[in-house]
Amino acid sequence: MDHPSLASEADTALHTAASTLLHPSLTSVAEDASTLAAQHQDPQLDPSQGQDIDEDSLHGLQCAVEGLDYSRPSQHPQQQHDLNHHHDQQPHLQSLVKRPDQHVDIRTIIDPPDLDAWRERLFNVDEMIVLSEEQFLTYFPHIDNVYSHRSTQHYKRKPLISHYWDCRLKGRPPGTPKSNDPNKKKRKRTARQRDLCDVKIKITEYFPGHDVMGSSGTDAGLSVLGVGVSGSLPGAGGSMLHPTAESGLRDQQNQPFGLLTPSLNPPLPEGHPGVNGQRFFTIQRVNGNGANGKNDGVSGGHRHTLEESDRVKKNSVQRYLLKEVREKKRSLSTRAMATQNETQKQYHTKATGLAARTVANRSQDDELKLYGSCFCPFVQRVWIALEVKGIPYQYIEVDPYKKPQSLLDVNPRGLVPALRHGDWGSYESSVLLEYLEDLNVGPPLLPPGDAKLRAHCRLWTDFINRHIVPNFYRVLQEQDTQKQIANAQELRDAFNTLVTAADAQGPFFLGPRVSFVDVQVAPWIIRLRRALKPYRGWPDPEPGSRWGAWVDAIENNEHIQATTSTDELYLDSYERYAQNRPNTSQVANAINSGRGLP
Repeated sequence: MDHPSLASEADTALHTAASTLLHPSLTSVAEDASTLAAQHQDPQLDPSQGQDIDEDSLHGLQCAVEGLDYSRPSQHPQQQHDLNHHHDQQPHLQSLVKRPDQHVDIRTIIDPPDLDAWRERLFNVDEMIVLSEEQFLTYFPHIDNVYSHRSTQHYKRKPLISHYWDCRLKGRPPGTPKSNDPNKKKRKRTARQRDLCDVKIKITEYFPGHDVMGSSGTDAGLSVLGVGVSGSLPGAGGSMLHPTAESGLRDQQNQPFGLLTPSLNPPLPEGHPGVNGQRFFTIQRVNGNGANGKNDGVSGGHRHTLEESDRVKKNSVQRYLLKEVREKKRSLSTRAMATQNETQKQYHTKATGLAARTVANRSQDDELKLYGSCFCPFVQRVWIALEVKGIPYQYIEVDPYKKPQSLLDVNPRGLVPALRHGDWGSYESSVLLEYLEDLNVGPPLLPPGDAKLRAHCRLWTDFINRHIVPNFYRVLQEQDTQKQIANAQELRDAFNTLVTAADAQGPFFLGPRVSFVDVQVAPWIIRLRRALKPYRGWPDPEPGSRWGAWVDAIENNEHIQATTSTDELYLDSYERYAQNRPNTSQVANAINSGRGLP
């Protein structure tokens, strides 16, 4: 048997016989062929120029020989150039073996006929198997996980290539030594036990239309190349001589060379594509035979099942199918995300409507700066108070998900609202409302000179922060319908309790004028119709009720309107709360975890 690293005895005899038949002009070429090949002095010898050379295996002399046509006597330079140009059109020995899945559309071979039987046959390889090109490309990608390619042997004078494969469970020694570099990322891998199987196979690939030079002058010369004078292949049912060679044998016996194909063993069955000069393959088991037929291997079949090979590694078709599934999932996920992004409403970073007009009017630099976000109800509390009191200020819109350093300088937690007044700053909406009240600028929100009534307002402000604000978010964020109903009832009860504590005539908490408690609760009353109604079906107040009068007064107050954007802004911005998306806000996270508001 042939060995991947050594030429066979037949090849040696072939090379010796062929060398005795070389044209005399080759003597000088052979002496310095290595130099010619290395320097590429002759462009006709450059493989990049379409030369019919297998540059992976042929040595310099072969390069020089292949660059010339020895089927004819020496030619003039122009005639030689024409012949070389013709020779450049010959196909290369381009193998389909090592990665057959790269040469076929795997979608067409996913479920070929008799697949299980073919896999068992190619797994066991009890006898030499002869396959057409179509059969090899169809079935070998279903079994290539069993074997691991080890080496390839090229033949100098034959149109065929042999590939040697070991069973994958033979294993191979580790290649790259482990690195001691602490900065290098180490791969997580488990070494598989070696020498679990000794099976080796040889796949020989026979190429179509690739001529081999040999002697056509004598019977002896032909027999050296492995065929009789007739050129018949035993069992092939026809001549395997190239037509040009047959013509040369009949009409030009004085030619130094004829063109013929190599002897094939075993003979091809009748009707096989190889008989008609097409590419074909043979597969045989070669374990038990070492170099040049030395019996130094381990004979017999696999020491494991096909199922065990499939467990160790997936074949090319299986890997292709898994890749298709991954790509399909990725595509579906991408499309879903794109669709979701198209349909999902996003939070806004700029006020709209009357609030946008107020932002424009309050954009000039001022000693008092309010850091806020247009959809945030806690910001709107402080914003309303500034408008009611008529205190000059600069409004600075902040994207709460992209906090600027100027905000962090005031509030390291990055939460809005935040006030900077000169070189002093503070945050928390209720604290800021108290601060603005203590400035004694503009109309008061807490009743002046009435400590008990002021305490009354602070008490119900605390009730709003404890019961109304968190229940608003519980109703909006809850995904379970029954829990939504329960949370909505708690919120309704909290509003009824607040209304009971308010002035009987109203329409505001303390009477006809907006006051501290109204400013504290107004942002959430505004959002009942704009967010809670569309997402959770919150009902409108009953006409003529005390609650209805209060809601109308809040909606129509000019200072509250001046800080309120269009309905679409709240509908868009609160969708993330209604869907309870992760990390919507610190408030949403606190509600989900059952903690108090941040």
